[in-house]
Amino acid sequence: MMVSQEEILDIFKKSNALLEGHFQLTSGLHSNQYFQCALVLQYPEYCSFLAEQLKEKMASLGDPDFVIGPALGGVTLAYELARAFGVKGIFAERKEGEMLIRRGFSVPEGSKAIVVEDVVTTGGSVKEVIKVLEQKKVQILSVASIVDRSSGTAEFGAYPFNPLFQMDVQTFEPENCTLCQKNIPITKPGSRKQ
Repeated sequence: MMVSQEEILDIFKKSNALLEGHFQLTSGLHSNQYFQCALVLQYPEYCSFLAEQLKEKMASLGDPDFVIGPALGGVTLAYELARAFGVKGIFAERKEGEMLIRRGFSVPEGSKAIVVEDVVTTGGSVKEVIKVLEQKKVQILSVASIVDRSSGTAEFGAYPFNPLFQMDVQTFEPENCTLCQKNIPITKPGSRKQ
């Protein structure tokens, strides 16, 4: 049986992973809330449970040959989701600003993949991973995440998006940020621009 939205939110609250304040997101947008999934994923029982829930949600898509996530947020979850499927778990990372599959990881042409991220706001990192996989002629079964905070706007072309939890969180362009206008100090948790 699939987990409820309330149960997932409860896991975040128990892990102190739903932060309140003024945050600069990896996307560059500002927000008054931040999902620090690392605080959830540090607990193997939560990580395993959420990965099993994602697997169940995507059961009708067939089994992948591997699961891949963008570094850094998708690394732990990609590994755990791969374990749930019984396949290899790998990650893509940036080198000099370009998303690459490195470290000797192999993604054969025609193989099947699931791309997973901890939290999706704009989907930028996931789209970079998709581009790399498309260039390598890998079949992408789905994109998945624990949290979709895009307010339903994240799209990945022909690839279905399977988040476990959706939450509408207010975001602001930096030049129109009401939190900045109130001079509330900003932090950049998880930002690659740090």
